[in-house]
Amino acid sequence: NKRGAIMVKISGGKVSLLMTVLITGGLLQVAQAAEENLETYTLDPVSVTATRYEKRDVEVPASTVVLQKEDIKKTGATTAAGAIAQVPGVTFKSFGQNGASMGTMINEAIIRGVDNGTLVLLNGNPISWRGKYNLDEIPADSIERIEMVKGGGSVLYGSEAMAGVINIITKKKGTNSVRVGFGNYGQKDVAVNVGNEKFRVNYNLNKWDHAVRGVSESDVTYTNSKTKKTTALGTTRTDIDDVKKENVGLGYNINKYLTANYNYYETEANFLRYWDEVLGTETKKAKREEQYNGRLYTTKQHVAQLNFDDQVWKGSLFFNTGTCESDGPTYFLTSGGKTNGQYNTRERNTTYGADVQHKWELNKAKAILGFNYKNEAYQQLYAGSTATSSDYSRHNWAAFGQWEQNFDAKNSFTISGRETWTTGADRGENYSNFSAAGQYLHKLDDENSLYASVGQSFIMPTFAQMYGSSSQSIPNPDLKPQTGTNYEIGWKKVDATHAWKAAVYHIDITDNITAAWVTAKQEYQYTNEDFRNTGVELSCDINPGGMYSYNWNLGYNNPEAKSDKKGYWDRKYGRIQIGGGIGYKLNKFRANINASFLGNRVQTPSTEHSFDTKNWLLTSLAATYSPTKNSDITLTIDNLLSREDVISHSSSTYYATPINFLLSYTYKF
Repeated sequence: NKRGAIMVKISGGKVSLLMTVLITGGLLQVAQAAEENLETYTLDPVSVTATRYEKRDVEVPASTVVLQKEDIKKTGATTAAGAIAQVPGVTFKSFGQNGASMGTMINEAIIRGVDNGTLVLLNGNPISWRGKYNLDEIPADSIERIEMVKGGGSVLYGSEAMAGVINIITKKKGTNSVRVGFGNYGQKDVAVNVGNEKFRVNYNLNKWDHAVRGVSESDVTYTNSKTKKTTALGTTRTDIDDVKKENVGLGYNINKYLTANYNYYETEANFLRYWDEVLGTETKKAKREEQYNGRLYTTKQHVAQLNFDDQVWKGSLFFNTGTCESDGPTYFLTSGGKTNGQYNTRERNTTYGADVQHKWELNKAKAILGFNYKNEAYQQLYAGSTATSSDYSRHNWAAFGQWEQNFDAKNSFTISGRETWTTGADRGENYSNFSAAGQYLHKLDDENSLYASVGQSFIMPTFAQMYGSSSQSIPNPDLKPQTGTNYEIGWKKVDATHAWKAAVYHIDITDNITAAWVTAKQEYQYTNEDFRNTGVELSCDINPGGMYSYNWNLGYNNPEAKSDKKGYWDRKYGRIQIGGGIGYKLNKFRANINASFLGNRVQTPSTEHSFDTKNWLLTSLAATYSPTKNSDITLTIDNLLSREDVISHSSSTYYATPINFLLSYTYKF
């Protein structure tokens, strides 16, 4: 990543002229190759998300992570979920292989212990639906880079960005390639990409056809509503099969400022639950290995965007709509008695809106002023378990501004503010919020900076939390908005071979919205609780330019929550996080091995005290051999040690998929 200059002086006739041409041409080729390498990978990339305009990452006064397409390749991930799961400061939750979701029980990227505070953007536009997001739907092939801002982002991006923002930026230019892959558990992977400078089309299909046994184990209890006596009925095991993720994407660069994108995502996962152990007289008719129930979870989502950016004006129009359905037989009631029922729920979530901002470059200052609008609509649709339908909607409005003042070459201060309000909500349940943030940056030199920041964030209750999302959820229309403050100081240093980052932070959240399990009714009830967390993070990327590259990170934090039901501060997640990877590259071969450790862990039931659980160590390997410049043979292996690690954090227990591999062949034309 170092640039140099060579001065050559030759005189004397045709030979001198020929030598000059040859040397100059060679130097130009070297410079061009160096520039191309710089564009594909650099330790100090440009970040857009943290400040809403381009800025060197080392000059951003916030905790940031930028995963470039080369970084994503190194993880071996096939979706955005797999790449984000290994980011420092992120605790990932999953329910099945390849990030399979259970309908509205999605995979979550939990930033700094805040389990409902991650806002997901696609090309700067929100794609979350009622606080949910499907990171497992977005294929890694389509991603140019992923930018993450930790520590809250509500001032610039609004509700849901309590803990941070994940902005997935897709490729603008089309590529021409096909990929076919096969693996154990009936894995099949197909990808087709076609395009040029103006237009791109991509299709991705990933399937797991064979069952993975025992992805979850759950205790079954029954509480008599009259006597309040709780009886242990036994345990159940959940298997999962027929997992499918399918994506079709279109992109068109209308001109150098205006881009249109459309994506269709569809996922399916079949969860089958069986009796593992039967206890007591309540379940005397049940037998081991008898099916308890079955659920097929399906999501279908359309995402359309029109984005404009000329470095002064930036604007976008977006439209998202999707349905989520669960369907399947029920053979046993929660009381243990037999039945022969069919469970079926459906919902549709739609958002559309616009975002526009203008940037001013002043003498020693930069300023942006913007406005956005979003309409949210939630429909609980007729289904087998839903006798009636319901529709809710509201208008979300916001005005925001940011002023960055450069006092001198080394010191700058940024102040931001945002006013958000809603109109047209049912029952008049409208909200308003003003949030502010202040950030200070001191540059020790061109490669070294210190920063301090204080920022407020908020989350509005979703329609599903207020009015009901399923037959097992108790709605609470009186939920309060969730508000919080993030305090942080940090240090960044980037040179030709190393990128260091360190941060110390504290988070305070009031009225954190959470779902508490009511055992007597076998239902979830949405309530408010308080949350706090204090932690430290340190990471380093090392790329000396030889055969090897390295990265490592470590963090310590103490996330705690306090609810009315518990009345005390109870631990969540894990206190210790360590991760890292080693990359190797030689001629036509390259490989990367990655590991993530979460220690001093607890699982936290919603109404009972947290309890210790096994530490996890998640590992992966990605190796590629390129026999020609147009072809790649890639082997990815997940869970190298085949550990039976618990990858859930509540009272339910979900396990990591045993060791699994995918062997694929890619041809570029």
